[in-house]
Parts: sequence; structure tokens; C-alpha cells
Amino acid sequence: MAHRIGIDLGGTKTEIMVLDATGTPLLRRRRPTPAGYDAALRNIAALVAEAEQETGPGASVGVGIPGCISPATGLVKNANSNALNGHRFDHDLAVLLGRPVRVANDANCFALSEATDGAATGCPVVFGVILGTGTGAGIVVNGGILEGRHRLAGEFGHTPLPWPGPDELPLRTCWCGQTGCLELYLAGPALARECDGPGYTDAATLPQRAASGDAAAQAALNRHADRLARALAAITNLLDPDCIVLGGGLSNMDHLYADLPGRMRPYVFSDHVAPNIVKAKHGDSSGVRGAAWLWPALKG
Repeated sequence: MAHRIGIDLGGTKTEIMVLDATGTPLLRRRRPTPAGYDAALRNIAALVAEAEQETGPGASVGVGIPGCISPATGLVKNANSNALNGHRFDHDLAVLLGRPVRVANDANCFALSEATDGAATGCPVVFGVILGTGTGAGIVVNGGILEGRHRLAGEFGHTPLPWPGPDELPLRTCWCGQTGCLELYLAGPALARECDGPGYTDAATLPQRAASGDAAAQAALNRHADRLARALAAITNLLDPDCIVLGGGLSNMDHLYADLPGRMRPYVFSDHVAPNIVKAKHGDSSGVRGAAWLWPALKG
């Protein structure tokens, strides 16, 4: 069986991982993402060539990108790495590598990784949420990514904050032009600003500060958990996933796994509410692993 290569193309770094037939990593490497579309393509091609020199030729290639390919135009859209937008990325990379490639949104790759051999292994319906510098999600049903008619399934960060309280009105305006987008309330920089004000972007120290008695940190974490619970309750009412997997930097906040099920309960339309919320097994490797898993088992 041929190896699988996964590529995670980010705005600042590009990561490659090679998996063997059992899903065991054979190689993992990161390199800064260069500026410009053509340079990004050449960087990926160089990473693939170097990897195959070490692990052998003929691997399948899957790529996770911070956007998606429009089914209407075949061009990348909605990528926060602006150099990708408007290009036939999958076609151009396939020509450069001399083989077909599969491309998916990076949050979809995260969810696929955790559903395939991660924290949600064996679960029929998986909702994977990335809570980092942004907020995104992916949906996997029976082992396959659910992309939707417009390839928008899982755009969690650009759905509105549900059941807002009076103190949350008026809702914040997002860069996308809408108001109340979840990314403005759930991402790491948003949480940091809740506690320390404009200009603060690092929420990593808040749990420790809260545990030491910092009232501002405690209040910020409480508001964040309540908002996340409402958001996940809305998803549960719509999708009722067998497992919700949390990834990204904020997934390391252990209080979420104890607090969220109870906080969700009043908002879920059911007499019995027991959401299965787990931390990603593969951590920051999930995206690149999921890109490799875009290809099914290959005979070689």
C-alpha cells in the first residue's frame, strides 16, 4: 500500500506529514510559508520531493487549506491566506507534482483526522471545532467529510452567537460584514480581549490566572464557556453529533470538558442531554493527518 502525504498549508507555516498504511507517521516537517501564490506552490513541491526521497515515491497527496474550492468556479474562496483566493489551487498543484491531489478546508481535515483514528474513532457523526486564533469547524459523517452544496458546511465561526443576552447587544461587527459571528466571541484573541482589553491576543495564561483567584480572568472564562455552550447547543439541535471534538489552543482549557455539558442543557431541545465533548487526540497534528486521510486506502 502506498504512503499518504498530508500537507497543512497555513498563512505562516506549511507542514508535511507522511503516513504509512497503518496511519503511523514516518516523517513530519514544517517550513515557513513564503509570500505569494507561486512561491507557496513551489514550497509544497519541494517538501513533497524531499519527503519522497526519504520514504519512497508514489504517495497520494492531500492538502488542507484555510478556505475552500468553489464548486461553481473551481477557484479558492474564503481563504484568510489571501494569496490563494481566485486560483485553481488543486489543478495547479497537481500539474506541478505530476499526480492528482485532493484539497479540503483545514477544519474539515481536523475533523476527518479525529474521526478516522483520533478521539472520535468509531463515531458516525463528528463535529470538530478549532478554537485558536480563529474559529472553524468540520463535519464528518460515516467516515467522510460533509462539505455541502456550496462547500460551506462547518462554517461555525461565521454563524451568529445564539440566544444573546442584553449585555451582549448590540452584537459585534465581523470582518466578513455580518454581525455576531461566533469567531468574535470564541477565538483566542476574543477571549484575551474579554479579560485584558483591546490589543491583547494571548488567552493561554487565563486558566492559571483564574485558578490563582484573578476575578477578571474567572469572569472572562465564565462568559466564554457560556457562549461556547450556547453555540454547541445550537449545533446539537441541528446536527445532534455523536461526538464533539475540540482542537486549537483553547482546547487545552480543561474546565471546558467538565462545564460545557451542563451549560448546554438548558438550550438543547431534548428531555435527555448528554453531549460527548472530547479533546483532540492528535493535537496540532490533526490538520495535517486529516489532509493525508483525504485519500482512501490505496493499493500499491
